[in-house]
Amino acid sequence: MTGRRDVAARAAAGFQTVYATRPAGRWAAPGRVNLIGEHTDYNDGFVLPFALPLRTVVAAAPHPADRWAVWSELTGETVDFGPDEVAAPGRVTGWAAYVAGVVWALREAGHPVPGARLAVASDVPLGAGLSSSAALEAAVLAALVDLGGLDLPAEHRPRLAQRAENRYVGAPTGIMDQSAAIRCRAGHALFLDCRTEQVTHIPFALDADGLAVLVVDSRAPHRHADGEYAARRASCEQAAALLGVTALRDVPAEKLDDALARLADEETRRRVRHVVTENQRVLDTVALLRAGRPRQIGGLLTASHASMRDDFAITVPQVDTAVEAALAAGALGARMTGGGFGGCVLALVEAAQADQVAAAVTAAYADRSFTPPTHSTVTPAPGATRLD
Repeated sequence: MTGRRDVAARAAAGFQTVYATRPAGRWAAPGRVNLIGEHTDYNDGFVLPFALPLRTVVAAAPHPADRWAVWSELTGETVDFGPDEVAAPGRVTGWAAYVAGVVWALREAGHPVPGARLAVASDVPLGAGLSSSAALEAAVLAALVDLGGLDLPAEHRPRLAQRAENRYVGAPTGIMDQSAAIRCRAGHALFLDCRTEQVTHIPFALDADGLAVLVVDSRAPHRHADGEYAARRASCEQAAALLGVTALRDVPAEKLDDALARLADEETRRRVRHVVTENQRVLDTVALLRAGRPRQIGGLLTASHASMRDDFAITVPQVDTAVEAALAAGALGARMTGGGFGGCVLALVEAAQADQVAAAVTAAYADRSFTPPTHSTVTPAPGATRLD
């Protein structure tokens, strides 16, 4: 993977080329991988993500006018917009909507957002389920807050970034991705209560135990645009209403059978079962990590994948193949991570066996004529920060 210094240098170089001046600073925010807790965030539940070393970097400086201009290394395009375009959702589209959405959300919250010129470079892959959108939002938000001297503490930033994505861009994501991009710490997983937004940093430095997390990009594009993500969210909200609770988080694991018996539709029962059992798996994983027993979380990871495959129906053949091959090659546990319908798989492995497990996944892909996967071992990185 490309180093953080490289992407930061690319952002600064792009800024100087496009705007013929040096940036006032550079701000970075990471992609994330979710260790466990999928589709629990918008159900007011629990999640356990950690930040990746892969980063989106924004080089920025004040704009001489009350406008915003943003250049993307990926597209080579510069998009310019002013107050009229950020007055309401939908007026800036495409990738630049994530930037305009942050400006819109800040203004909606009453912050005097400064005009700015921005240049964006990123090593967070698009479509892999590693939350490239939240990384962009978090980096832009950090830049605008610093440039404007805005009073916006870190603990309040995830909700604002989520509002930008939900309301301006129109993607119905929960609070997890933005929280991870902004609030994670190096060497830790972020235990987040999505209802209260309370966070606890759980030590997750696996080197001392001879373990590693292997992340495999399934190369099956991770898409929410087909409406499946929104459909799952709507199904959960409908189920909560039928059960008379605010959110599925309010269904205790020990009362799951009673709740399921009150639901007539089998598909709805499966959706509820996933969310309730997944919340419990997050709590169990946190307990094991706090007790210094990281090897024992493997079974929870694998059970999470089975639940996503069988009850929530969000996996695809590539991710199922990767999980099966990793487990057969000796992984202690493996699961799809992210919203589903593609994206990445993570596997908890003995560090010395990481290459062997990755090779087994690649061989299984070849047997099924899938596009070859890519992989890397990852360690928990820090959240959004100013680089200089």
